[in-house]
Amino acid sequence: MGPMILASRRNLALACALSALAGYVDGIGYLHLGGLFVSFMSGNSTRLGVSLAERGWSNAAEALGLIALFVAGAACGSLIVLGRGANRQPWVLLVEAALLAAAALCYASGFSNVAIAAIVLAMGLENAVFQIDGGAGLGLTYVTGALVKVGQLLAAALTGGARWGWLPNLLLWAALVAGSVCGAMAYHWLNLAAVWFAAAFALALSGIVAASIHL
Repeated sequence: MGPMILASRRNLALACALSALAGYVDGIGYLHLGGLFVSFMSGNSTRLGVSLAERGWSNAAEALGLIALFVAGAACGSLIVLGRGANRQPWVLLVEAALLAAAALCYASGFSNVAIAAIVLAMGLENAVFQIDGGAGLGLTYVTGALVKVGQLLAAALTGGARWGWLPNLLLWAALVAGSVCGAMAYHWLNLAAVWFAAAFALALSGIVAASIHL
């Protein structure tokens, strides 16, 4: 489904914007959590396994909690998709913006742990933006699959396939890295309050997507 989604310039632009948003938020979360992630659950799963092997029960519990929250967020995103039909994207983005704003408010009120929970839910939910009919969609908060596609499509290009078919997936990866750079810089400046920018960006994307649907 990924290549089909990315074939549209509109979808590619939105996917890159959301990948950058995920990178921005994950950069913030990584620094705040000291090596755990708010969107990259493969890394957290490895951390969980290592912690269990080393009997680091508190570290294992923290990693497992983040994974559970991410799954819950993904489930919530799917419920929105199943309930909103063709207008799913603006609603998913609006809820994501609300969760990120709630996270910033929780941090301002001194509840950093609750803020992180809201951020992880938002990251899980974001992956439903390109979900169709409740099935699997395009992963936006992690890029391992995108890099695999880059390699596969490069091989296809070298053997007579589409010359630039690999480029959209490379752009997704680059967007996430660029977002991570910005998130890390913003965290050093504002701590978790930097999530306000992510909330505003998600809200703006919700409005843009809603407007494009009605054009």
